[in-house]
Amino acid sequence: MFLAFIAITLGITWWAARRTSGASSYFAAGRRITGWQNGVAVAGDYMSAASFLGIAGIIAFQGYDGFMYSVGWLVAYLTVLLIVAEPLRNAGKYTMADLLAYRLRPLPVRAMASLSTLTISTFYMTAQMVGAGTLVALLIRGSGITYNWAVIMVGVLMVAYVVFGGMLATTWVQIVKAVLLMTGTVMLSVLVMAHFNFSLGQFFDAIVHVQDGNTVVNFLQPGLRYKPPYGALDLVSLGMALILGTAGLPHILVRFYTVPDARTARISVVWAMGIVGSFFIMTTFLGFGAATIVGKAFIAKNGGINMSAPLLAQRLAGDVFFALISAIAFATILAVVAGLTISASTSFAHDLYTNVIRHGQTTTSQQEVRVARITAFVVGLISIAIAIILGPTFNVAFLVGLAFAVAASANLPVIVLSIFWRRFTTEGAVWGLTAGLISSLALIVISPSIMGIDAPTVAASARHLIQARPIFPLENPGIVSIPIGFLAAFLGTLASRVDDAAEQKFTELEVRANTGLGAEQAVSH
Repeated sequence: MFLAFIAITLGITWWAARRTSGASSYFAAGRRITGWQNGVAVAGDYMSAASFLGIAGIIAFQGYDGFMYSVGWLVAYLTVLLIVAEPLRNAGKYTMADLLAYRLRPLPVRAMASLSTLTISTFYMTAQMVGAGTLVALLIRGSGITYNWAVIMVGVLMVAYVVFGGMLATTWVQIVKAVLLMTGTVMLSVLVMAHFNFSLGQFFDAIVHVQDGNTVVNFLQPGLRYKPPYGALDLVSLGMALILGTAGLPHILVRFYTVPDARTARISVVWAMGIVGSFFIMTTFLGFGAATIVGKAFIAKNGGINMSAPLLAQRLAGDVFFALISAIAFATILAVVAGLTISASTSFAHDLYTNVIRHGQTTTSQQEVRVARITAFVVGLISIAIAIILGPTFNVAFLVGLAFAVAASANLPVIVLSIFWRRFTTEGAVWGLTAGLISSLALIVISPSIMGIDAPTVAASARHLIQARPIFPLENPGIVSIPIGFLAAFLGTLASRVDDAAEQKFTELEVRANTGLGAEQAVSH
């Protein structure tokens, strides 16, 4: 099954490579993707290993508190629909930085936006690689393929998709993956309910009597993950990061450049919301089903928290269904890392290389594409190395939550203020991007996510990276770093001189963002 999915995706890449020529085709699939296609692809890009493996695992181990991840990620699309999708499509070309550079000085904002994009993509991609390595190593254990080799294999495949097929291959890999994932999730949810005779009463009765060691735990009771004294603040912080971070995720934002106009961008968001919403509702059955049917102890001994959904499939329908669900999860990872890789390589090639290093003087679009392909190799190597260092026990949903915090702290403030505040200046954008990025990363490093004193009995692979008491008490920094990003952007603007030309460009941006007038001419140019 793994080989079949790999063959299908490589076939798509070969097909797309024959139709990919020029920068617009490579970076934006020629802007020929329809609304429903882009909506399914956006959903495929969004429903990552963190969604399928990580959320199911957190719910299976920590009940109701884990389900809050599903709620946050679903509600987040309202922010994308109402604030970001239309202005971004009308005012940009290939990346988020195009929107900022429309009315601000391009060199500093493109440099900082590219740095932010690469940081977020690395966080997010590492989570996918950890999930892939754990999955493949467990499924084919005994074959000699270890976690490290599994991570390397996924990295090689994702680079191949991006280098040869560009955005067109990435889009269709994501569409195929979304259909497969929804099919597998529906099948698994039905099997869970069949186990409880399709009775919600029996299902929820089992959830409130989950066997955890020698005790019975109510998994519908909040507080299993977010405990006093900081549990409530940590949950609010997570919610802020998830709801606001989606609108700043580079690999989601670049998808709106693949459609022909803003109306199609809005349609694609509506499609994505329907698919993503249905999926996250079904994570309830996956996570609670794993907790009640498989049990925490068995999951912990057989691959750990990220393997909750595949082990549930195995318990309910045997090895063949286990292989199917695992292969679907593998396809999920391949599609998401391909999207992350192309967003990172596009940002580096288009923003940093072409518009910062070369000051817009790149001779041909082929040169820009060549730089993007080289960047894809480098990004792939970095994410492989980090995933190997972190090891298979790192929970992928949690790691992606940190990526959302960085996106919400650095990218969202400057996007929102650039669209809605006439006085916003280049200095404000640089201050906001810098402060949001540094504060979120610094708080993550000194938080319980990285720092902690482990007992000698804790396995080396599960120990905290820094053996010291955490300085910042919250796992997710969003509640502090997001206001810092907005405040820095605000203060940076007040501390700088108003640029009359930038104010005039704001009027043009306002008209173009809301009507689309002039968008197609700029894109074709």
